[in-house]
Amino acid sequence: MKNSIGIGIEKANVLAKKLNQLLADYQLFYQNVRGLHWNIKGKDFFELHLKFEEFYDNAVVKIDEIAERILTLEGEPLHTFTDYVKTAKIKEEKSVTDGTKGVEIVLKNFGVLIAQEREILADAGDADDEGTASLMSDYITETEKVIWMLNSYLK
Repeated sequence: MKNSIGIGIEKANVLAKKLNQLLADYQLFYQNVRGLHWNIKGKDFFELHLKFEEFYDNAVVKIDEIAERILTLEGEPLHTFTDYVKTAKIKEEKSVTDGTKGVEIVLKNFGVLIAQEREILADAGDADDEGTASLMSDYITETEKVIWMLNSYLK
C-alpha cells in the first residue's frame, strides 16, 4: 500500500519516525544556540553573538520544513518540549559563556544532526522519496560547510 504521495506506507512511517528524531534534535540545537547567543562573553562576543543568531535563525526554518515533511508523509510531527527532550540525542546545554566551549558544543551538535541527515537520505533513496532525499541532501551540503568552518575557527 502507498500513501497519497506514492510512498510505501511502511517506508513512509520509518522516514516520519526518523524525521521526528531529527526534528527533536533541531529543537534542542535551536535552544542551545539561542542560549549561547544570549550568554556568550569575552573577546569574540560580537562575532559569536551574530554567528549563533545565524544558526538559530536557520534552525527555525529547518524545524518547520522537517515538520511539514513529516506531515507530507502522513505522519504527525512531535510538538511538545517533553517529547523533544525525551527523543533528542542532543542534550541541553546550560550557562555556557566561553566562546570556544560554545563553538565546540555547536560543532558536536552539528555532528549529531549530519549523521541523522545521512541516515535519512539513505532511507529516502530506498523508499524512492525524492522530496525527503532532496531536503536531506541540501541540509548535508550546508552542514558539511558549517562543520568545516567551525573546525577552522577552532584551530
